[in-house]
Amino acid sequence: MTYTTQNGVRYPDLMLEEPEAAPGKYGLLRLRYLEKSDPGQLNSLLLEGALNSHLAQIDRQVRGQVEQTMERLVQRTRLPDKQTDPLGWAGTMNSLRQQAEETAMELIYGN
Repeated sequence: MTYTTQNGVRYPDLMLEEPEAAPGKYGLLRLRYLEKSDPGQLNSLLLEGALNSHLAQIDRQVRGQVEQTMERLVQRTRLPDKQTDPLGWAGTMNSLRQQAEETAMELIYGN
């Protein structure tokens, strides 16, 4: 980080961050985590103008991990037939998605 001195006081050179798409579900979860558990890192990201890109990166990483885990779980799981038992299929898929999301939460709460 760079600073500018004016009248003997050093001010950080703050730069506006380029706007990205609004953070997704996982990016917002990361933001809530930073607000409650790591305000120092949140302030650092804000001062560096890197918060939006950090949240977007976390969102992409978690989404990718959830999708990869879902693919593996679907391959290993015997799914009910979607045509004859749509509620059973949807319930099983929801359960698998929850499992995949639980494994990916470390990216949100562990960084």
